[in-house]
Amino acid sequence: MSPYDLLFSTVLRRMDAERAHALGFGLIRAGARAPGLRALVRARYAPARPELRVRALGLDLPGPFGLAAGFDKNAVGVAGLAALGFDFVEIGTVTARPQPGNPRPRLFRLTRDRALVNRMGFNNDGSAAVAARLAGRPRGPVVGVNIGKTKAVPESEAVADYVTSTERLAPHADYLVVNVSSPNTPGLRDLQAADRLRPLLTAVREAADRAVPGRRVPLLVKIAPDLADEDVDAVADLALDLRLDGVIATNTTIARDGLATDPGTVEAAGAGGLSGAPVKERALAVLRRLYARVGDRVTLIGVGGVETADDVWERLLAGATLVQGYTGFVYAGPGWVRAIHRGLAERLAASPYATLAEVVGAGARTGREAA
Repeated sequence: MSPYDLLFSTVLRRMDAERAHALGFGLIRAGARAPGLRALVRARYAPARPELRVRALGLDLPGPFGLAAGFDKNAVGVAGLAALGFDFVEIGTVTARPQPGNPRPRLFRLTRDRALVNRMGFNNDGSAAVAARLAGRPRGPVVGVNIGKTKAVPESEAVADYVTSTERLAPHADYLVVNVSSPNTPGLRDLQAADRLRPLLTAVREAADRAVPGRRVPLLVKIAPDLADEDVDAVADLALDLRLDGVIATNTTIARDGLATDPGTVEAAGAGGLSGAPVKERALAVLRRLYARVGDRVTLIGVGGVETADDVWERLLAGATLVQGYTGFVYAGPGWVRAIHRGLAERLAASPYATLAEVVGAGARTGREAA
């Protein structure tokens, strides 16, 4: 048992999940405050692996594996997370106005399933505060900014709400993500319908171009695993039509099928988005469907149920250029990214591919899902 496994089993799992997150994230942030300590953490957890370098969204990254939105909602711990080895960090979800999120408790572990249920409700400091924080950060890791709708804003004003966040945050974002797939803001997922998504993405694209006239900020949309296949196709077609830079597949699910956790515990957790291992197969199916539709014309980011280097490799073969994780970090601890990088390097060395770029979509092209 690793030191983190011991800590998790004896301390963290006995704490309220959100409190445990705050404690763990606080330690990560503390480790990054002193440059010397941050360098020691990086040397321990993030040794350089040049063979894993990738280029995506017009950006050069040290590897393909990043942290999904939701862990660092307010851009307060990017340096510490990068020191642990994440190749890029997506912050947020950020809304135009500050909001406290849903009442606590709102984050729950389903340990037998290596899963989480959350109904956080986009708790964050608001786009003005987060923009000021990002403006003051030194140059460092690639940072994506995930934006969503303020809960108090009616759906009829959703586009203007996203535009406000875009104008504030786009100048500080390496890429921008429109989140229309969280199940925890009423009506948000309705914006995934192509007829409603088109004007939203068009307005955000125009706002980003106004806010950053000298640079095209890559724009992506994040979708739910619960979309019907024909709706996934519609999003793919829209991405091509609007020349979106990318699609992230997928967010959390509202489904509760096939869980090992006893039904009473699942029911007690209540409503919210389920993440972790149970989402893996559907998230992978959505990714494969998207790649079959868009090929290499749109950058795909795979997320959902990613726990191991094999999972990352499988997403690459299925068409993802980049891969993200979150719940696996909660269960595996600070050595997680290092283990994934090591495993990826081993898989690449043993494969017929010279670079990770050659791996992307190879499973779809050859009919193989492993190499």
